[in-house]
Amino acid sequence: MTTLLPRSFRALEQFHAAHPWDHNAHYHRWILRQLPSRFDSALDVGSGSGDLARLLTSRARAVHGIDVDPTIVARARELTAPAAPVTFTVGDALNEIPPGPYDVITCVATIHHMPFSDALTRFRKHLAPGGTLVVVGLARQQSRSDFLLDAVAIPSNVAMAWIKNKGHKAPRPASMTAPTQPATMAFPDIVRDAHHALPGARLRRRLFWRYTLVWHQH
Repeated sequence: MTTLLPRSFRALEQFHAAHPWDHNAHYHRWILRQLPSRFDSALDVGSGSGDLARLLTSRARAVHGIDVDPTIVARARELTAPAAPVTFTVGDALNEIPPGPYDVITCVATIHHMPFSDALTRFRKHLAPGGTLVVVGLARQQSRSDFLLDAVAIPSNVAMAWIKNKGHKAPRPASMTAPTQPATMAFPDIVRDAHHALPGARLRRRLFWRYTLVWHQH
């Protein structure tokens, strides 16, 4: 299995280049289902081109997005209506989070670029009492179950690509210009460190090479 998967991933990359769709945006509606119907303020860490931040304005009075990539932040501002209750800044989420606290903090496909426990501790510090933290992250493949889940994701990914590109090209995810890196933590280590930093956090492996974390501040 481990020898066949790299070949499958190479073929999948070629297919995905011709039939693009945004794996992170796939979870945006799921994120909304974890949140209250209305809340005051939200912070989106690693906000990218701003799709999730703009979606959060349907629930929040004010939303702030932060990202280290100035080019993608400029793009987010261009795509956002002037009257929308959302702002974007360039900054390091560990050291430059705008003053909170926030009722909701989201972080999609970004936390693997930071020291994991430090990031969770910082998010917890900026979360209001009763607030919700939602993370969609990437984990390093380690166990046999990881490879099996990834193998299941391959045909599901192809099916989603056909559906989203049926009759037209799906929007290509915005390209980042800041350096990126692969996930280095395996899922069991993520679970261990998350429970230490955020007692009671709920974590689950997901399709399309993602995991989710949900935690409520008491």
